[in-house]
Amino acid sequence: MAGKIILLVEDDFALAMGTEYALQSEGYEVFHASTLAEARKYIENKPDLILLDVMLPDGTGYDFCNEVRKNGIRIPIIFLTAVAEEANIVQGLEIGADDYVAKPYRVKELLSRIAANIRRYQCFSITDGAEDAYVFGHHTFLIKEFRLLRDGQVIDCTPNELRLLKEMIQHEGQVLTRSQLLERLYDAEDAFVDDNTLSVYMKRLRDKLSEDAEWIETVRGIGYRFRKR
Repeated sequence: MAGKIILLVEDDFALAMGTEYALQSEGYEVFHASTLAEARKYIENKPDLILLDVMLPDGTGYDFCNEVRKNGIRIPIIFLTAVAEEANIVQGLEIGADDYVAKPYRVKELLSRIAANIRRYQCFSITDGAEDAYVFGHHTFLIKEFRLLRDGQVIDCTPNELRLLKEMIQHEGQVLTRSQLLERLYDAEDAFVDDNTLSVYMKRLRDKLSEDAEWIETVRGIGYRFRKR
């Protein structure tokens, strides 16, 4: 991942310096911000990923994550959270974050998550000239372009949400267990993603599909099925 830019938003100086050193040792270019005001300036450098602390002197990481997503910036965001409580994790994922790391974190785990999230966004970038489309309800999933449209308008989804939708559509009419979805969505290097994260991605996807969420059926005690057209 040499040459990639990381925006590190962390107000704990000692932790930030240690993290910055580890990232630079792996070939990343790092911009460190200790406040949201500084982070807003550094976002103009077009980082490839954001490491985002939750509690900051002039606001919260949730505020910044919301700003980034509302401005249509499509880069991975990993929350650095001091508590691994489910409520904090879910809140971060629901507002558009891609992943989280609980402090104190191991450097190897952090580096693995960074590389995995950058790779996901690279793998699912839009390709030119793709026309294959799957239409259901008010929505159209452009398979090769990897975009979801509602009545012709692009729906802002993360790569993980689109990846989940693609997997469901490709197996329409079939029941996919939660274990199968986790295995198919994430490779060996992404094994840290847990069952709770899948639930959050599914909830976010259904929320964005609105009334068309009924196309994704829950098979109680087993998993999910995308109904046939």
